[in-house]
Amino acid sequence: MNYNHCFVRLQYNQFSYKSAREELTGLSDHSICDWASFCREVLVEWCVKREGKIGGPGKIVEIDESKFGRRKYNVGRLVEGQWVFGGICRQTRAVFLVPVEKRDRETLLNVIKERVEPGTTIISDCWRAYNCLEEEGYRHLTVNHSINFVDPNTHAHTNTIERLWREAKRKVPLFGRRKKHFVGYLAKTMFVMTFPNSNERFHHFLVEAAALYNPQQPQQS
Repeated sequence: MNYNHCFVRLQYNQFSYKSAREELTGLSDHSICDWASFCREVLVEWCVKREGKIGGPGKIVEIDESKFGRRKYNVGRLVEGQWVFGGICRQTRAVFLVPVEKRDRETLLNVIKERVEPGTTIISDCWRAYNCLEEEGYRHLTVNHSINFVDPNTHAHTNTIERLWREAKRKVPLFGRRKKHFVGYLAKTMFVMTFPNSNERFHHFLVEAAALYNPQQPQQS
């Protein structure tokens, strides 16, 4: 079996248990679940290594929250969506995506302080949780989406992160999604957006896998 071929065929927007079952013929259900878990682990580790602050003086970061999935009845039970808080730097295209349980001031401000450099110009909508940003060392511009998509006075807009949400939601699975794996879904999304070319993506996946599971170093039990 050519596993390189299988991996390229199983690009993220196609990856599911069903497609893996079709491509990785001859493997047990348990082996396919292990493969999916391995991929998530490698990509989450890749994201962790890239964690850091984006923006800085003279740079603009757009921030926003968006819900992945929606509340609906499915086979007699209520399925909850997942809120994600994100930011993107216009100049560098650096991105962060963080699943959050609340959208209150404390939760979002903690993420901003961890992921956005002081002195950054932050553009957001008029969600009240952001009202404190000027006090925290950021320049803060807003756009009232109930009136305009672009503020007529400051020309502030959040079009860049709105495009990011559209792209990210196309890559997160719609069905069979488990909340405990959501960090892994976002890690895969960021990996695919960083390396849109499948050959380059496969190369970087192997590099990250080798770094995480170095064959020259004994693995701890």
